[in-house]
Amino acid sequence: MFENQNNPLVSIIFPVKNEGIHLKNTLDSLQNTKTDVHFEVIVVDDASEDGCCDFLANHDYSFAVTTFRTVGLGAARARNAGAEKAKGTYFIFCDAHLFFEDYWIEKLLDPIENGIADGVSPGIAEHDNPKSVGYGYFLSLQDHTFKAKLSGKNVVPKDKSPFETAGLPGGCLAISKRVFDDIGGFDRGFIVWGHEDFEISLKMWLFGYTCYVQPQVTILHVFRKAFPYTVSTNHADFNMMRMAYSHFSEERIEKCKKFIRVREKADRIIELVLEKDALKQREEYFARRKYDDDWYFKRFNIDF
Repeated sequence: MFENQNNPLVSIIFPVKNEGIHLKNTLDSLQNTKTDVHFEVIVVDDASEDGCCDFLANHDYSFAVTTFRTVGLGAARARNAGAEKAKGTYFIFCDAHLFFEDYWIEKLLDPIENGIADGVSPGIAEHDNPKSVGYGYFLSLQDHTFKAKLSGKNVVPKDKSPFETAGLPGGCLAISKRVFDDIGGFDRGFIVWGHEDFEISLKMWLFGYTCYVQPQVTILHVFRKAFPYTVSTNHADFNMMRMAYSHFSEERIEKCKKFIRVREKADRIIELVLEKDALKQREEYFARRKYDDDWYFKRFNIDF
């Protein structure tokens, strides 16, 4: 287990937008969870309109909490903004609607500390159905959709040892500061929401790093029926195409175009992607990556 021998600081980063009571519930759970790890909490209030962070002004926790407000950066860039404020040797990016178990931090970081993995996620269960646990992400291309989904129970080794995953769910994702900085963090051109966790996982693999699941840890996640802020399929499809132009072969880029859900918006989405630095980023990524996308999809047996 992660022994915390040198007492490295861990930064737990929460991007927040209109979380209602969930953020308080999450931090209260963190407060009531046992750990021997020295950690700080970074709360990135990304233009919330419901006052969900107001309680922090008069609320004391046993851990340090840094809160700052951003102007609607979106899920990827809000996480990057939190990382810029963080002081830890390790980063754990968490959704602000989670419940934790004792010693989850130690167990989650253990594969990184011991050189087994570079990025790690726990098992993630529904908060009202703890036995329904997903382990890591796989890419689903069914029903004309491009979507990362949680894998099922059948992927867990009998000895519950850490194992590779195609993607790390952004609901709870641990990575060292060193690796995070080396890969450039979450994509800085992504907007609002969609594919930010899958993209950083893909980038890690292509750059020669590894992503694992730690099945010895289970985090309870509140799966909301609706977003507490405006999300459009156009936002997610923009991010999908930016990821495609950054990482994929020309053949896969053409396949991704067919996954754009509002067909009359497709040309404009692609135009907007190319207006930014997607092609420049593609050139930079291709020059430094260790593996190509063919290697990645073959490794995880994804027919794409």
